[in-house]
Amino acid sequence: MAKNIQSLERAAAMLRLLAGGERRLGLSDIASSLDLAKGTAHGILRTLQAEGFVEQDPASGRYQLGAELLRLGNSYLDVHELRARALVWTDDLARSSGESVHLGVLHQHGVLIVHHVFRPDDSRQVLEVGAMQPLHSTALGKVLAAYDPVAHTEAVEVEREAFTPATVTGLDDFESVLDLTRAKGWASDVEETWEGVASVAAPIHDRRRMPVGAVAVTGAVERVCNGGELRSELVAAVRDCARAVSRDLGAGRF
Repeated sequence: MAKNIQSLERAAAMLRLLAGGERRLGLSDIASSLDLAKGTAHGILRTLQAEGFVEQDPASGRYQLGAELLRLGNSYLDVHELRARALVWTDDLARSSGESVHLGVLHQHGVLIVHHVFRPDDSRQVLEVGAMQPLHSTALGKVLAAYDPVAHTEAVEVEREAFTPATVTGLDDFESVLDLTRAKGWASDVEETWEGVASVAAPIHDRRRMPVGAVAVTGAVERVCNGGELRSELVAAVRDCARAVSRDLGAGRF
């Protein structure tokens, strides 16, 4: 275990070294800067290169940071910017709706909750940031699957579990739900994931007009629905929130 940790520490130090100073460094420079044997440094560089974190210039043989590291960094920045832009709007949505608000993004075949605003009352609530939700049954997941091709592929290529009797699991039926979601511009989950719980979600787009997440209001069926239908004012409020965040991300009008 100690050896593995040491290897990770050396790899991290190597990435930090390549991130500062000269744009490209040779093997000897890297090894001497980190007080490593050339063979050890070369082995770590080879592993980082195989994973795309480091690239080697064919002409000079020098090393620099790779595209995969940039992609991961951009992914973090995208989520960070999404949360930052959504803070005020999601707070307003929770206050006006009286319900919990969740912000979700696609992650590992599901929806990762990256921001959660509590229902504005004195009830006991659990922070759900970091929790995962399914793509096929939740309002957040349906929105992502409807607008994001990657999320769509992940939702249709896996077995869709029936969490309640209302969960849509058949492929044709699920595709129909996504068609309806795109036509309406929002998705719902009325006791499809958790009995007694309903939600409505709308997509958030970035400056490239690509779907980067979704926002949802979630609460007890008797509060979120009226006569078996989602309250129209909640649907409108969620869509307005999603549009506002999208505009802040540079998407313009939707």
